[in-house]
Amino acid sequence: MEAVKNLLKPKPNPQQQLRDWQRRLRQECRHIERQIRDVQREEKNVQKAIRDSAKRNDMVSAKALAKELVRSRRAVERLYENKAQLNSISMHLGESVATARTVGHLSKSAEVMKLVNNLMKAPEVAATMQEFSKEMTKAGVIEEMVNDAVDSALDSEDIEEEIEEEVDKVLTDIAGETAAQLPEAARRERTKLPAQRAEVSKEQEAIPEGVDDEEELEEIRARLAKVRS
Repeated sequence: MEAVKNLLKPKPNPQQQLRDWQRRLRQECRHIERQIRDVQREEKNVQKAIRDSAKRNDMVSAKALAKELVRSRRAVERLYENKAQLNSISMHLGESVATARTVGHLSKSAEVMKLVNNLMKAPEVAATMQEFSKEMTKAGVIEEMVNDAVDSALDSEDIEEEIEEEVDKVLTDIAGETAAQLPEAARRERTKLPAQRAEVSKEQEAIPEGVDDEEELEEIRARLAKVRS
């Protein structure tokens, strides 16, 4: 019965369909803006936690937090890119209105197809773009696409190296100022040669880390993962 109702339901005209897509694209952009604000708000807490770890001379936790901060900043960059591409799709769809009025149907757009295909590979909006892809293919705006699997394992090593470099910069920017305010004894600890630090590190391996610090670190990681998803 439901299938019959759907068949009898009048199809939206091209202009209506374009307006509906643009409305949903705007909604998706607002959702991305909220995600960005949430991540950036959480980043402030992470920066504070990095400074606190540095004050305790706990550079293991500081580095772990700095890595999470780098990943979050990269996630925000991706979200901004996603938003820009969504706006670009909306703009190209708007340009199709005049053509649709003349020919009575929506014309294919290679640019929209390219943008939709790119966004289908973005985890943050992949599900939404899958739905858009089906609707736009049915309406004749784009051709049916084969969503090729992207093997990210090939360049994961390079990405990790880049992240490590950024982590060092973040630690210098955030924890460096804190280190300068530490008592003389703590500053001397930071300026030890690598070999000296390695010896101290071996001695500290036998000492269990504070449960509270570890729990706080895991809680921060969980919050960041949640706002990034």
